[in-house]
Amino acid sequence: MSGGGSPGDTAAVVLAAGEGRRFKAVEHKLLWTWEGLPLIVHAVTAPVAAGFAAVVVVAGAVPLGDVLAEHDLDTGVQVVENPDWRDGLASSLACGLDAVAARGLGSAVVGLGDMPAVTAADWREVAAAVGTPIAVTRWADGDLSPPVRLDASVWADLPRTGDVGARALWTSRPELVTQVPRPGTGMDVDTVPPNPRGRTQPHPSWLDTPT
Repeated sequence: MSGGGSPGDTAAVVLAAGEGRRFKAVEHKLLWTWEGLPLIVHAVTAPVAAGFAAVVVVAGAVPLGDVLAEHDLDTGVQVVENPDWRDGLASSLACGLDAVAARGLGSAVVGLGDMPAVTAADWREVAAAVGTPIAVTRWADGDLSPPVRLDASVWADLPRTGDVGARALWTSRPELVTQVPRPGTGMDVDTVPPNPRGRTQPHPSWLDTPT
């Protein structure tokens, strides 16, 4: 089973199961408001707008169905619960890809629930990069990070436990990888100051770029 080439024959997977322990706030970081909307709403709106054949959200530490429904993102979005989310990011990746395989789709573009600045255009460009089994976003600062396209031919090579997901494969097998240049930033929301002083939005300095 293989496929892809456009969002219309590819699935989007948003990994959103982690506990977010470094984000020291009252609410889970995916429910935190950034530019007027919860982080998870930003993260899911982009692939929905990109027109994927399916959008799968992998939840775990915090329920996400209600907040997605409140923002009209429940129709056409499949929320799957990862009972093993404590085993790390790789378990959520496996959970999401299992849901994609069950739909008979042979390619998935995977993003993270705490990357609110990724656009629908970013998702589409990665989905279209089919020259190799893996396509990863290369942001303007040179950072390589999700969204990442994974053809079904490499799914069996991905780890299923631990905190390293597809990065383990794209760094160890560069011959399988196409880098997709994008003008934005691969920032993710990782931490807040110990005393957020009642802010309703993360300050820009709280947005960490993954390394």
